[in-house]
Amino acid sequence: MTFNAMIVEKNDEGKTSASVQQISIDQLPDAEVTVAVEYSTVNYKDGLCIGPGGGLVRKYPHIPGIDLAGTVEASTDDRYKAGDKVVLTGWRVGEAHWGGYAQKARVRADWLVPLPDGLDTRLAMAVGTAGFTAMLAVMALEDHGLKPGNGPVLVTGAAGGVGSVATAILANLGYDVAAVTGRPEAADYLKSLGATQIVAREEINETTKRPLEAETWAGCVDAVGGDMLARILGQMKYGASVSAVGLAGGVGLPATVIPFLLRGVNLLGIDSVMQPYDNRVKAWQRIARDLPMDKLEAMIQPATLSDLPALGRDILKGQIKGRVVVDVNA
Repeated sequence: MTFNAMIVEKNDEGKTSASVQQISIDQLPDAEVTVAVEYSTVNYKDGLCIGPGGGLVRKYPHIPGIDLAGTVEASTDDRYKAGDKVVLTGWRVGEAHWGGYAQKARVRADWLVPLPDGLDTRLAMAVGTAGFTAMLAVMALEDHGLKPGNGPVLVTGAAGGVGSVATAILANLGYDVAAVTGRPEAADYLKSLGATQIVAREEINETTKRPLEAETWAGCVDAVGGDMLARILGQMKYGASVSAVGLAGGVGLPATVIPFLLRGVNLLGIDSVMQPYDNRVKAWQRIARDLPMDKLEAMIQPATLSDLPALGRDILKGQIKGRVVVDVNA
């Protein structure tokens, strides 16, 4: 039995290439659950793994795809049976373990989460790691006291995957969302998701020598890091929190401790890869409840396996808007 998969190979000179090929089911790695994959998506890590790997891929040939959703085909684990709908994000699948860019995947039962009521597999992959991370970021802000009415909530990198979902969720929950973007043409898109204010990236990306500025933001979901995050910390309201989810602006943080000491600001690190099972279930249930499905539909860019090499290059250049949903059977 053969099926289609996006295979990344590396030649003797160290150069990689990606193409759709047919492989047999006995080539899949050993694990407890075989999933008939229906949809996947495209994240920044996927762009790295489709290309040179960015140090993430351990062994070639490789099947990328850090997210997948589909139907259990076979399972030796009692938690899952044939016919169950499941979703998988994280756990280094698509990096160290063959991932979702194939019509079948074999994965560990511990990595799976039952598909929540209110989502089908296509919408689950419109959410994907990006949306799952966005929900974790919002939950962390809530756990640290954020409530509607506290003031505007800033979302950086708002036109990207994490930012788009975070904007839609926060707006649906009643927050006043200020969306930061470097793409002026994305303003209408962000307003359609519920953003009430568009902040040009250059307005907030300039470094300042002042450790504190006017108290402006009641919370922040930050996908950028670097200079922008450093400046945002000095603009947070007293006791407010920033959920840090990305590093599009760099890994450095040229900040001082003053916002933490004088305003009690919290910097919350958000990791989606190794989240415990119970947290995953809670986040997916919140997604099904708090993310408007019409807004999610508006984010979707459909794709097939053959589109992935180009999409991988695009996402590394910051040229993807919203959420790519890959129909692996198209």
